Amino acid sequence: MTNDISRRDFLAATATMAAASQLPIGAVTDPPQAAAAKGSVVVFQGDSITDAGRKRESADANAAGALGNGYPLLVAAAVLAERATSGLQFYNRGISGNKVPDLQQRWASDTLDLKPDVLSILIGVNDFWHTLTHGYTGTVQDYEQQYTALLDDTRRALPQVRLIVLEPFVLRTGAVDARWFPEFDQRRAAAARVASHARAGFVPLQSIFDQKTRLAPPPYWAADGVHPTPAGHAVIAEAWRRAARL
Repeated sequence: MTNDISRRDFLAATATMAAASQLPIGAVTDPPQAAAAKGSVVVFQGDSITDAGRKRESADANAAGALGNGYPLLVAAAVLAERATSGLQFYNRGISGNKVPDLQQRWASDTLDLKPDVLSILIGVNDFWHTLTHGYTGTVQDYEQQYTALLDDTRRALPQVRLIVLEPFVLRTGAVDARWFPEFDQRRAAAARVASHARAGFVPLQSIFDQKTRLAPPPYWAADGVHPTPAGHAVIAEAWRRAARL
């Protein structure tokens, strides 16, 4: 397997990023796919934004504590209430502080073994933030190649899985200052290319939140610029449900 992104994929992803900035709130770019079938397994993966204080000792599907207090809980609660006979199973496996290499290390047990029908991933903030605060040396190219390899491996193990890639995002407040740019934007573009290469749905969270800041200032949505408030989690949940058609 090669880690290189083809020119076709690069151009497609670049077009995706350009279009995303013009999308209305909640719009997603997604290959045509049906909604999740009855009995589907849905897995949320990522860092602290996904983790959202979940009880890691609880491995049960659809358990409130196991889902945390963020967007995975909001999604699961709303979908399960509306589709009480669907048999859908929701799992949250996000872990605070994770970067793509951390996902790689635990991917088999925390993702593949669950055999998800729908797999949602939000990763990338720490891949940059830790270069400022933890001495991490991963580059934009490392992020893209590692992320691409992870989803390639996933496609081989689970050929029918529906992938949803959520764009990493930040708001200019709190911990987010001028040091973040332009490199963080380059990582956002890399995530779009990864999604295109993997034939995944791509949720442009940055443009969605940028539009939301016209209604209320950045701290209303993410007090430290990174971690969403309840309102911010609700925004992600709404965009996610549109992407997943759930």
